[in-house]
Amino acid sequence: MNAKPLLRRAAAMALAGLARAITGVRPIWQGCSPLGRQRIYFANHASHGDFILLSSCLLPEERERTRAVAGADYWRKNKIRHVLARDLLNTVLVERNWVERAEDPMVIMLDVLKEGQSLIIFPEGTRNMTEEPLLRFRSGLYNLALARPDVELVPCWIENMSRVLPKGAFLPVPLLCRVIFGTPVILEPGEDRHAFLHRSRQALLELNPEHQRALNHD
Repeated sequence: MNAKPLLRRAAAMALAGLARAITGVRPIWQGCSPLGRQRIYFANHASHGDFILLSSCLLPEERERTRAVAGADYWRKNKIRHVLARDLLNTVLVERNWVERAEDPMVIMLDVLKEGQSLIIFPEGTRNMTEEPLLRFRSGLYNLALARPDVELVPCWIENMSRVLPKGAFLPVPLLCRVIFGTPVILEPGEDRHAFLHRSRQALLELNPEHQRALNHD
């Protein structure tokens, strides 16, 4: 009997419990229900703990079928990271360097969707270490929406995680966090890539409480 699924399930439960204990994370289902059809959750990205926090907000049955897409260049940097990503976190590793990569990230992600699993992706493509609330979205979200219009695209704003686990930190800092789940975004017939990515980025940005406070202040 293959022990990996049991190990992954136990690891997912332990990490979800740890994330909730450290951050007191509270999911806000603002635009959709916790239970839905197959989904692609797309979120802002400022910490390596983002996908663990988002995953901890999902119901156990949803968490079990949802995999995060992560950069192979980081998670394959050493053997410990690779084993952690592959065997415990069950991440979908994609190569971000288009010149050197051996596999097309789109093929990898679509294969996962074909298996009936959901995805967590970060359309910025890398962690945002700037003062801007969101970086420019890359094309992956549009390509997935075009290839799989039957899969819901749910924007998710992760609040405070960059302060809990900032870049270079080994131990997390206990702070309250929230994950705000918005209304699914749908690719409109004939909508081009730039318009769709702009609209999707705006839908995610509008979930940011700081953005809302700035609008109300104005």
